[in-house]
Amino acid sequence: MDVRDAVESRRSVRAFRDDPVPDAVVRDLLERAARAPSGGNLQPWRIFVVNGDTLGRLHAHLDERDFEAPGYDIYPPGLVEPYRTNRFAVGEQMYELLGIPREDKAARLARLAENYRFFGAPCGLFCFIDKAMGPPQWSDLGMFLQSFMLLARGAGLDTCAQEAWAMRSGAVAGFVGAPDHWMLFCGMAIGHADPDAPVNTLVSQRQPIDEWATFVDG
Repeated sequence: MDVRDAVESRRSVRAFRDDPVPDAVVRDLLERAARAPSGGNLQPWRIFVVNGDTLGRLHAHLDERDFEAPGYDIYPPGLVEPYRTNRFAVGEQMYELLGIPREDKAARLARLAENYRFFGAPCGLFCFIDKAMGPPQWSDLGMFLQSFMLLARGAGLDTCAQEAWAMRSGAVAGFVGAPDHWMLFCGMAIGHADPDAPVNTLVSQRQPIDEWATFVDG
């Protein structure tokens, strides 16, 4: 797949078929994604893959443990415009496709819980970072994860990066055996999109380029 096609076709998929994803495929994608830029070549990402039957054991482990406060602010407190509207709009788009009205709080919470089943994906990964790292290294995670997602598209796979997993950080760390000085940044669902799921028709809007890019006159 051409890189432009991979960028344009990447979506946050929230409903997956149960077709398996072989460990060997995920390993190859991870190795290739590790060519992503990394300041000072620190390569701060630490990845745990959960696949196949391991997912069932993870779900049972999570069901026995409470939610936690995330180790970082997923969104800045007091979100201002235009960011607040951007976030609100995509949420409303998603719930409309799912047929869940605003007043149905129970259904919305049930849908949120689907994050912690990787939206039915047969494979997932968790991305950790050493707590000693700072914002520059966090940006490295973004470049690594984006590289992985684009490579996954090239391999015919779909993904969804999920910061919601930050609210299960301790439980996940305990399951995968991550040391205390590592922080869970996100999870990622990996698999094949369910083409019949309405939620997968969601295409989030992007602001016009003139809203956020300036070509400076020399």
